[in-house]
Amino acid sequence: MITTVTLNPAIDKTIEIPNFTPNMVNRIAAMRLDPGGKGINVSKVIASMGGTSRAVTVLGGATGSKIADALKDVSLQPDFIFTNQETRTNTKIIDPVRHTNTDINEFGDPMEESVQRAVLAKLKDGLKKDDILVLAGSVPAGVPRTLYRDWIFECAAMGAKMFLDADGDLLKFGVEAAPYLIKPNREELSKLLKNPLNTLEETVTAAKTLVRSGVRKVAVSLGGDGALLVTEQEVFYAEGLRVPVGSTVGAGDSMVAAFAYGEETGMSTSEIFRLAMAAGAASVMCAGTQAATRSSIEKLLPLVKVQSLN
Repeated sequence: MITTVTLNPAIDKTIEIPNFTPNMVNRIAAMRLDPGGKGINVSKVIASMGGTSRAVTVLGGATGSKIADALKDVSLQPDFIFTNQETRTNTKIIDPVRHTNTDINEFGDPMEESVQRAVLAKLKDGLKKDDILVLAGSVPAGVPRTLYRDWIFECAAMGAKMFLDADGDLLKFGVEAAPYLIKPNREELSKLLKNPLNTLEETVTAAKTLVRSGVRKVAVSLGGDGALLVTEQEVFYAEGLRVPVGSTVGAGDSMVAAFAYGEETGMSTSEIFRLAMAAGAASVMCAGTQAATRSSIEKLLPLVKVQSLN
């Protein structure tokens, strides 16, 4: 069973503004609203691949109700906790002329300790060995930066495979608990290890450092240069696919979804990596944070070239 966690969900409001210019009146050419938050995005892509996941999500207010309603049409298992705190709205500005993507993200209202305890209780309820638990994204104001670390310790002790997709202190403390998989980008990995990573070789060495510390799999996004996947026995690299860009938001979430889906269905490491690269590229072709379709992912699979760097 795959479970995703979204503590700080949002309505993703994606607006298209050709020639977006600060300090000027800008006219919106197109707009769409999507239920978002990294864990939710992961669950949406797993559903599009034909898999099933439980989406543990904290929702509140009118915005939270909109997200709950929107997810009724998605093939996932909703497991919501409702609070009195209003769920945030994030704005994504896409400029198709200048080829820019600008994110304006709200913090999210503070989350009480009782809600944090309720989420952890849900995660541990019925948790079995080799279940996959995805901790993804930011946390609301007031939540300790060590929260993911503490939850990884508790759930991994019950046999769960813990996936972590976070940055900053959440990643810094999270890796102390040796999650099964992490997915930083090169900049996040550089900040984590306090070391500039200018070459592929330096990035591989940095990822191996985390593997030696107990992380089983380190997937590193290199942006347009592709991605790396490093395990104790294997190092794989794949170039990024050149595809028409709809939105870069959610590409990393699609990769995490593929890693979780592939792990659950028993794919080999190289097959999982190929699926992750195709899913990420298919997501880039979509508008907003909508999930790529299974057919669009499958069309890209033959184009992904995975190289072993062992």
